[in-house]
Amino acid sequence: MSGQHRVRAAAVQIAPDLDSATGTLDKVLAALAEAAGKGVQVAVFPETILPWYPYFSFVRPPLMSGADHIRLYDHAVTVPGPVTEAVSAAARRHRMVVVLGVNERDHGSLYNAQLVFDADGSIRLKRRKITPTFHERMIWGQGDGAGLKVVDTAVGRIGALACWEHYNPLARYALMTQHEEIHAAQFPGSLVGQIFADQIEVTIRHHALESGCFVVNATGWLSEEQIAAISPDEGPRRGLRGGCMTAIVSPEGNHVVPPLTSGEGLLVADLDMALIVKRKRMMDSVGHYARPELLSLLIDDKPARTVHSAAPQPVTIAQGETSHEAADLARPADGDADRAPDQRIAVQRREAR
Repeated sequence: MSGQHRVRAAAVQIAPDLDSATGTLDKVLAALAEAAGKGVQVAVFPETILPWYPYFSFVRPPLMSGADHIRLYDHAVTVPGPVTEAVSAAARRHRMVVVLGVNERDHGSLYNAQLVFDADGSIRLKRRKITPTFHERMIWGQGDGAGLKVVDTAVGRIGALACWEHYNPLARYALMTQHEEIHAAQFPGSLVGQIFADQIEVTIRHHALESGCFVVNATGWLSEEQIAAISPDEGPRRGLRGGCMTAIVSPEGNHVVPPLTSGEGLLVADLDMALIVKRKRMMDSVGHYARPELLSLLIDDKPARTVHSAAPQPVTIAQGETSHEAADLARPADGDADRAPDQRIAVQRREAR
């Protein structure tokens, strides 16, 4: 747990360059330079800001979205790759922790990915949104439990979720059990309208209270010109306005600074890390306020794989030798199969920090 110190954080509300992935990257790097000039130590960017969030999939039918979908493939981010190298260099140069949302391309699939760069430029976490929402399922594949991790960084323990993952209480609890101190939340912004902004605010303030951590949330922004370029019809354009709630929230559930709900900008605030203990002294939902004998979490935190080896695995026997025959003997008989432990499910047990 962090002690008596402050961390300067920035939540970046930014518009992508819908015509050029390089243009969006240039805007991200410029924002990092501006934040560095303000003494920022950790910066959070919106959901899949690079190259851009797939707004087209919300307002166009699949039959009319093929060209835009292919274009997103063409400009998506490989990890590692030239885009991550540029951001790593900027993080290292500015000695800044960076949380970035990207469309990640992994061969023939796209994923909604969140990257956490440490202040030395290393990628401490790459995770994928576990369940894309509604129209997003036409664009992205599903993530897995391996990404539900909290990582140590130069500014403290950071966890991250994207958009409606915050409506999954067990996903949030998985991060809470790992004692996150700064939670990076990312939403697309410029979507659905004011009701979306209101929902974001309720969600991030509740997580801050429940987790006893700071939440730094970034949403994207679209100009009227960009909205017009996405949809030629005014009707669908109504779904591409509002929904912005870039905010920084304390463990007590309060806005540290007033939120940013329109336009591009940099929201900067100092996080008093002593407030984490102040909150958890009263209510630690994964510690003294928990009732693990009544309620606990099971999580499969292994990476999902499309290929598994059926070859028998050698085991160590008493003399220190290995034997495939011993492995065969270790397998349960058919009649005992239903009593064998399910190796797909792992109980999450981590040391408290």
